Amino acid sequence: MFKLVHGFYDKDVNIQMSYKSGVSTRGNKYKLENYSFHYNIRKYSFCPRIVNIWNSLPNSVVDVETVNIFKAHLDKFWEQQPVWFNFRAELTGIGDRSQSCL
Repeated sequence: MFKLVHGFYDKDVNIQMSYKSGVSTRGNKYKLENYSFHYNIRKYSFCPRIVNIWNSLPNSVVDVETVNIFKAHLDKFWEQQPVWFNFRAELTGIGDRSQSCL
């Protein structure tokens, strides 16, 4: 989303996102418009899933010059947040995936 918002992709082929207008006290200055969708094919695509996460990030994270700086600031910001999902956690109780089910 950082690359889309900051124009690192060709504007003719990238996803067109609309920004929220007006003054906001939370989030960042690159807030995106969050739409509701009736059909699941659009509801579960990339942009609708990521808009709430992007809008919750502060300016200190999203208002940087490069992707690497963005990643570093994002990691530092998420270290201070409550854990919603630990992507480094060991999965237990998933069984043996090497055997197929008959």
